[in-house]
Amino acid sequence: MKELELRMYFFVPYNISPIQQAIQAGHAALEYARLFKDDKQFIDFADNWKTWIILNGGTTNNTLSDDGSEYLGSLNNIKSEIIKYNFDHRKDKILNIVEYADFYEPDLNDALTAVCFITDERVFNYDDYPDLKNFIFNNCGNCENVLPMTFEEIKKEYNHFYIEWVETLGSGDFHTGEKNVFLRELLKGKKLA
Repeated sequence: MKELELRMYFFVPYNISPIQQAIQAGHAALEYARLFKDDKQFIDFADNWKTWIILNGGTTNNTLSDDGSEYLGSLNNIKSEIIKYNFDHRKDKILNIVEYADFYEPDLNDALTAVCFITDERVFNYDDYPDLKNFIFNNCGNCENVLPMTFEEIKKEYNHFYIEWVETLGSGDFHTGEKNVFLRELLKGKKLA
């Protein structure tokens, strides 16, 4: 199997200066290194790749909405999505979770200012690992009706292709593929900070 390119992704608030965004990313990277210093993926990243992608995470605010369903800060919701994914995928002794780190800045009233994780190219390389619609188009003879369908509709209607696609994103491992699908969706549409 070929060596997979790795990147470290960060989400930071939109309303701090670019230099502060980079500093907050650095704080989260150090937290990640402290937490996962012995992890094979982190060691590979630190030895061979070192590419950081800093994304606009929107607002930071630890206050819950009135109905308690979400945080008012979009950066906090990104962290919450990762936590929920990890909680939902710790069943059956499958510990295929998203390892992440975050940083709360003491000088900004302990606001969440960065969330980071490392991922491999199966998440961000759409040329070698196409999205679901392109995967179906490449593998299905007559599937034009897939274009207007939502992700959930495709999953239901073309479940065998969906499973094959997820396994492709996991290099044969469905659970790794599920994690990579989650990270693709988390990163989709996000802009650079």
